[in-house]
Amino acid sequence: MVLHILRALFVLLMAAAGYSYLRLSWLTMAIGLTLAVLFLSIDILSPRKKLAVFAGTFFGIIIGIILAYALSFAVEMVVDQAMAVQFGPVPRPGLRNDLVQFITISIGIVCCYLSVSFVLQTKDDFRFIVPYVEFSKQTKGPRSILLDTSVLIDGRIIDVATTGIVESQLIVPRFILDELQTMADSADNLKRNRGRRGLDVLGKLRQSTRAEVVLYEASHETESEKDVDQKLMSLAKELNARVLSNDYNLGKVAALRGVDVINVNDLSSALKPVVLPGEKMMVRIVKPGEEAGQGVGYLEDGTMVVVEHGRQHLNEDIEFVVTRALQTTAGRMIFGRLADGHGGPGGGRRQRGRGEPTPTA
Repeated sequence: MVLHILRALFVLLMAAAGYSYLRLSWLTMAIGLTLAVLFLSIDILSPRKKLAVFAGTFFGIIIGIILAYALSFAVEMVVDQAMAVQFGPVPRPGLRNDLVQFITISIGIVCCYLSVSFVLQTKDDFRFIVPYVEFSKQTKGPRSILLDTSVLIDGRIIDVATTGIVESQLIVPRFILDELQTMADSADNLKRNRGRRGLDVLGKLRQSTRAEVVLYEASHETESEKDVDQKLMSLAKELNARVLSNDYNLGKVAALRGVDVINVNDLSSALKPVVLPGEKMMVRIVKPGEEAGQGVGYLEDGTMVVVEHGRQHLNEDIEFVVTRALQTTAGRMIFGRLADGHGGPGGGRRQRGRGEPTPTA
């Protein structure tokens, strides 16, 4: 909107400069309008980029004025030379001053417009480049967070956002939404269900009063990337934002490209209560393990539990003693052995250690 207003003012000022300063005829106003349309066409056909509007406008005007002032000295010399060739040594101060004023004002308007337009269309984290030294802008306040497709399908972001702990703006790029829609329209039943779940999660997230969620149109440079993960990395660098995902490989690629990634699995693991060796817990054995005699069960939070000699207690709630816990980026695993005196579903003492979840039926 601001850019459209700027373009309209540019056209009006060029027309006014042609009519008021040259004082010849309506032809001069037409010349001013023609120049305005010419430079406006060049600007519209140039690639789109992003930047803060007010800072960009101020910076562009300053640069435009400096350029116009520097070129004004050259204008006087060029006009004097042109009039000497055209009219000879006979001075015509009135016409000369009108021409100098018209050309100087026109150059000033063009320089200011092009400078402001260029800055408004440059990427958000622009830099002032000095030979061999680069000063990048410092980000104040919470940085925005880009949501990956996997984290929307996962759904835990709703519970996290509902707590109110996330103060950052949550950004969903348009290409992520398009990927979810493509998955929702897939002929494969699994992909279709995952895509629909992601769209449902996004809808609930936008309705939440505790989170600020916006849809974002990426720049042409970002859209030129073919892979969605590469687009996400490019947009994160462009906006100086972080990425929220549960894709382990995406985190590795992001680290190489200098992009901060928040892994939902890491966040979930950090909030889980610490399990120490020797604690007693309850779990339901649901399937045999890979090794002989092992039984596998799951706690209510999804943590996988491997119990030695637990295979004989399939589909039973048993008490076990924690021997060790393994924490990885993909999640947590607990290893244990049967508690002393356990003889079946009703045997042994049913004590629960610190932090033990309620057993599931």
